[in-house]
Amino acid sequence: MSKLPGWLGRLGAELTELGDRLEQRRDEAAGHGAGRTGLPESGDAGPAGDVPVPAAAAADVPAGAVRVADERPGEEPAGEERRGAAADRVPPPPSYAPSVAARPDPVAAIPWGMRVAAEAGWRLLVLAGTLWVLMRVISAVQLVVLAFVAALLVTAMLQPTVARLRGYGLPRGLATAVTAVLGFVIMGLVGWFVVWQVMDNIDTLSDKVRDGIEELKRWLLDSPFHVTEQQINDIAKNLSDTIGTNTEQITSAGLEGVTVMVEVLTGILLAMFSTLFLLYDGRRIWHWVLKLVPAQARPGVAGAGPRAWRTLTAYVRGTVIVALIDAIFIGLGIFFLDVPMAVPLAVFIFLFAFIPLVGAVISGALAVVVALVTEGVFTALMVLAVVLAVQQIEGHVLQPFILGRAVRVHPLAVVLSVAAGGMIAGIGGAVVAVPLVAVTNTVVGYLRTYGQEQALRYAPSPRGATALDVAPTPAPGSPPENGDRDDENGAGGGTKGSS
Repeated sequence: MSKLPGWLGRLGAELTELGDRLEQRRDEAAGHGAGRTGLPESGDAGPAGDVPVPAAAAADVPAGAVRVADERPGEEPAGEERRGAAADRVPPPPSYAPSVAARPDPVAAIPWGMRVAAEAGWRLLVLAGTLWVLMRVISAVQLVVLAFVAALLVTAMLQPTVARLRGYGLPRGLATAVTAVLGFVIMGLVGWFVVWQVMDNIDTLSDKVRDGIEELKRWLLDSPFHVTEQQINDIAKNLSDTIGTNTEQITSAGLEGVTVMVEVLTGILLAMFSTLFLLYDGRRIWHWVLKLVPAQARPGVAGAGPRAWRTLTAYVRGTVIVALIDAIFIGLGIFFLDVPMAVPLAVFIFLFAFIPLVGAVISGALAVVVALVTEGVFTALMVLAVVLAVQQIEGHVLQPFILGRAVRVHPLAVVLSVAAGGMIAGIGGAVVAVPLVAVTNTVVGYLRTYGQEQALRYAPSPRGATALDVAPTPAPGSPPENGDRDDENGAGGGTKGSS
């Protein structure tokens, strides 16, 4: 009996809360917007069974609400928790409210093409930023990079000689020393010979140039262009005035030329030093580089490295052979046409042949200009014919036969790479641009094939009808594989045994 007053109090509180909810539901349904009106206090309320609950209101009671009539005496009150849950619960919209479609997911609202473009865009931005930083670093140490690349090219040309000497029984150090000394001596002699020929024929060439200018002047006076001697003198005067006005620029250019010569000598020494170590310890250097590559990418890089080196070696040896043939035949043509400085011009043709397409045009134009100034128009046309004939034979016969498929780069890629290399690093960049593109082409092709093979190797094996679809089928008339041959032998043996 002592618990009865407390139980009645709790029951009254629950009924009051239930009445408030019902009144709120009625106000919302009727649209009056009036405030809540309380039910009779707990003292005026009768038993739980005397409180009428309409069916509609009972249906509107949330599913989480606990009926008061089910509460038994002796249970602890939970009114505060229920009030908190009721306050947090959002009532559903009325039946007359218009239906509002749910907002779609922002990811699903963006078109697929735009999402793909955005994904590719930020990745391209990252790659462009990486390339920009790399180019800035290369520009800062341009001399070191060009010297090392030149050392790689020279090493690719001399490495077969080292391998051949080691095959004859010479130690690695001695073979490297002999090859390096002979190679550097030959290059030095070629450079000295070119300088000697130019200095020895510079007086004769200047006289020839002066005579050629006078002959050109007479030809212009007699030509149908109606050029007068006064106009020619004005042009010569303007030229001399321009040279006199820009004396300071010419002097500064001379000082810059001295600085360039110092940098060239430094690069030559660095290239020689790097070549010596690459010839002697190239394999160990490559293994050290492989250790810097992440372990997952190391097998692919280890396979791409030797193929890239073979491509570079084939390019250098093929280019040297083609350049030597061009220099010999064009030099002989210039020599038999009595053009002065035939040997230095032949050496220039050999050196410029290392710049594909562009170098041949520059060296041929130089030979034609020298022939025009010194020997006249007819000799210049003959030199032009010799240059074009040799270059056509080189492009259509020598390069496909000597270089073959080892170095196959589209002419458009050659021109663009030479132009980009020249803009970035001058003549050195133009020389190393094409071998760099050829090596990159080889590496990318191998890595793409390697990635496809790895994907097929680790892909789950097909089963059932799919396995029959992807199973290799032998060509008509081809001999059976080993497994089929064993099956046939086993079947034949069984037949013999049964017979």
